[in-house]
Amino acid sequence: MENKYRQLEALLATQIDEARIITEEAKRLAYGTDASFYRLIPKLVLRLNNLDEVIFTIQSCCQLSIPFTFRAAGTSLSGQAISDSVLITLSDKWRGHCILDQGEKIRLQPGVIGADANRYLAPYQRKIGPDPASINTCKIGGIAANNASGMCCGTAQNSYNTVNSMTIVFTDGTVLDTASEASIEAFKNKRPDLIEGLAQLVEETQQNTELSEKIRHKYRLKNTTGYALNALVDYHDPVDVIEHLMIGSEGTLGFIADITYNTVIEHPHKASTLLVFGDIETASQAVSVLANTHVSAVEMMDGRALRSVADKPGMPDYIQALDLESAALLIETRASCSHQLGQQCVEVMSALEDFTITHSTPFTTDATTIASLWAIRKGMFPAVGAVRETGTTVIIEDVAFPVEHLAMGVRELQQLFDKYHYGEAIIFGHALEGNLHFVFTQGFEDGAEVNRYGSFMDDVAELVAVKYQGSLKAEHGTGRNMAPYVELEWGHDGYRLMKQIKALFDPEGLLNPGVIINDDTRAHISHLKPMPAADELIDRCIECGFCEPVCPSRTLTLSPRQRIVLYRELQHRERQYLAGNSRRPPVDELKQIFEYQGIDTCAATGLCADRCPVGINTGDLVKKLRVDKYQRFTPIARWTADHFGATTTMVKAGLKSNQLARKLVGDKVVGTITNGLRKMTKGATPIWIPEYPQSNPHKLSQSLSTTAHRVQAENSDKRVVYLPSCASRAMGQQDSAKDSRPLTEVTLSLLKKAGFEVITPEKLSSQCCGMPYDSKGMNDIANQKAKELESLLWEASKEGAYPVLMDTSPCAKRSIENFTQPLEVLEPVGFVSRYLLPHLSLSPIKETVMLHVTCSSRRMGLEADMLSLAKACAETVVLPEHIQCCGWAGDKGFTTPELNEAAVAPLKEQVPANCTRGFSNSRTCEIGLSHHSGIPYQSILYLVDEAAI
Repeated sequence: MENKYRQLEALLATQIDEARIITEEAKRLAYGTDASFYRLIPKLVLRLNNLDEVIFTIQSCCQLSIPFTFRAAGTSLSGQAISDSVLITLSDKWRGHCILDQGEKIRLQPGVIGADANRYLAPYQRKIGPDPASINTCKIGGIAANNASGMCCGTAQNSYNTVNSMTIVFTDGTVLDTASEASIEAFKNKRPDLIEGLAQLVEETQQNTELSEKIRHKYRLKNTTGYALNALVDYHDPVDVIEHLMIGSEGTLGFIADITYNTVIEHPHKASTLLVFGDIETASQAVSVLANTHVSAVEMMDGRALRSVADKPGMPDYIQALDLESAALLIETRASCSHQLGQQCVEVMSALEDFTITHSTPFTTDATTIASLWAIRKGMFPAVGAVRETGTTVIIEDVAFPVEHLAMGVRELQQLFDKYHYGEAIIFGHALEGNLHFVFTQGFEDGAEVNRYGSFMDDVAELVAVKYQGSLKAEHGTGRNMAPYVELEWGHDGYRLMKQIKALFDPEGLLNPGVIINDDTRAHISHLKPMPAADELIDRCIECGFCEPVCPSRTLTLSPRQRIVLYRELQHRERQYLAGNSRRPPVDELKQIFEYQGIDTCAATGLCADRCPVGINTGDLVKKLRVDKYQRFTPIARWTADHFGATTTMVKAGLKSNQLARKLVGDKVVGTITNGLRKMTKGATPIWIPEYPQSNPHKLSQSLSTTAHRVQAENSDKRVVYLPSCASRAMGQQDSAKDSRPLTEVTLSLLKKAGFEVITPEKLSSQCCGMPYDSKGMNDIANQKAKELESLLWEASKEGAYPVLMDTSPCAKRSIENFTQPLEVLEPVGFVSRYLLPHLSLSPIKETVMLHVTCSSRRMGLEADMLSLAKACAETVVLPEHIQCCGWAGDKGFTTPELNEAAVAPLKEQVPANCTRGFSNSRTCEIGLSHHSGIPYQSILYLVDEAAI
């Protein structure tokens, strides 16, 4: 078999770049991990760029009879996106979309993130129907392949009921575009076996009255257990049947190369209320009543679920006082206008007037209150994850009861929790469809725990599928998790039909084997993922992958999830070795790969923490690991910290030398020499790029004494302490910049226009926020510099009487997080918006400009403010897609330029032809943005100063 994989690798390399054929053990482990609690390690991982590569790969695997599995974002929970054979993933080149019929339809490639699809549709007040909780991360390919739904989508708006057409690749490489009559005719001629076979199954199924009725019953509920058998009773045309069988097929029947959705209305007005009832029975009865009103979502939460979030910030006071018998409904209604919304709110509450509501937060349209109410629901899954024992995993199951049996279903689930000692388990879910999620923690370290889980799931399956004729998987897909129970739920006839479908589409059983159809009765308790302790900073990670879209290194090396996977494995191997259980030392391929991929290429910006359900900042782990890596440089770092003024002077001297050399011998010679030296030193010296800035010639102290506008001393409202960052003190602008003034000069110009008196702290040249040291894990030095700076700013601001302006966002963010005195520290966007705009008149420049929101600005919640400010200063502002962090990461742009290149790879193609410059708010980030966009980037203060009259 190993020889077959070598043959496949060689065959694939004839048409696919070898860099996208991943064979290293460590990377196969990292890339092969998904959000489920199962683990298989693929023999090969592929990252494919286009349809031709997909077809070639499928044909190559089939030629050698090698199984293969498709993976989208890897957020699936049931084990349907892992493989011990060939794992096929898609590169970022699969993000194409096309708006059709004024937003009534949208054609999407499988690599489009769900939230991006809705962003494209927002101008038309439309959205795609599915709304899974992972919509900010999961991709269209996975949404369709799993028939994912969500809180508001129900069954009417899921992928099955909103698909318009799709392009499919089958196991023989045949392509079918169901929107094209020519493609359909060609397919019928080439694959009569599939067409005729499905036609026969349709006829047999529709003639089987008992099975047809069972299918109709099952799909009145949310149901993703097994194949979409409703396709065989809802449609007669085999092409329609194919199209709908592909929905929810989890990559076991073919590859969805694109899908066109019929979109649904996104109502602009919404209101939410939280209602608490005395018990689950009363809440369930209320759900039945609400089903006849204009509600878009009804989320049920049992008493244990409410208890799990009672101590979280922003929760209503009454949550803490509730007992475990209580149950709550979180209700949302949406409308096209505020008047209609008000009527619907009255309708909902009138329908419930006969119910005793023990506590409530009345219907509200206030965005902040709505967000806090939904934070209750969204916080429940992470609440369990945050308190679980190290080494255990969080399991979220997803069942559906007929609504009339909802209360008894909840009660009996709770009894099973007690029977199997899952005291932490909670229940919540989409009550209108009887769809309940239950969350609990489970260890798989010993056989007794595995057996406990297995017995528990046996009882759950009997309760849901047999006693109440519900569905074992309502929206999370069958996967390996429920494959052993598919026949139990569907019966002999239904399961036999599913096997016939699989055999028609995939006669050799090569497509995602073991998923949906699996004769192994222990498949759900096999290949369980270990979750060994590694570090308290990351032990709570559930490997969901929500962090991945914002990581700047995800296409270069590893994402945060993958870093954690490898670090866990490293720690496990080291413990095994030290305990004498392994002869394999920890210094192996895995450790060597992790050194570069895990540590060196992490930007450590912390954007991952904002996406993580349990708030893990993988950058904190990386900075901790860098302590040992950079320890030998500590004496040098200490000297630079103690002599920071001299360090800045040396940087300026270097920039002057660079400028002089460029004038004397030209860019080509300078680049050849400098980058040649970098190559000789194996990356130990910085890279050279022509966008390096000039030295800053501006004398800040002289400007303040001669040109700064001063106001009367008693008018403290118009005083500001200005702290230029070390980068802006040392660096001027690049040669091609339209405005050649240094940032310090531009900042003073803008403050003068607004009539502000400027104060600078003493010993300015020696000041630093500590960021350069913090990013290398040199915490003592970083904290020392931060304390020095805080002391000087406290004095300069008259003990916090005046705001402090820092002209780069990373410095401001770090200072805000580390200062202990009540100082108001602001970066450019925040300061301009709060203090300068009331004193300025803006005349937007008649240009199209690019805007980059730095990761520090995003983490401070300034993205909307920054975009708003830019739009007030320029006629057209382009905020490029898919760039969250530029990857310059302090000084990594100089030393690890490939990180910056990977992070901003989509930038240049998004720069309009008529755009000649961009703006941001971090001087170092602007270097890399300029280099990779082809246009100069400067601080947004340049744009504001130009627009300010």
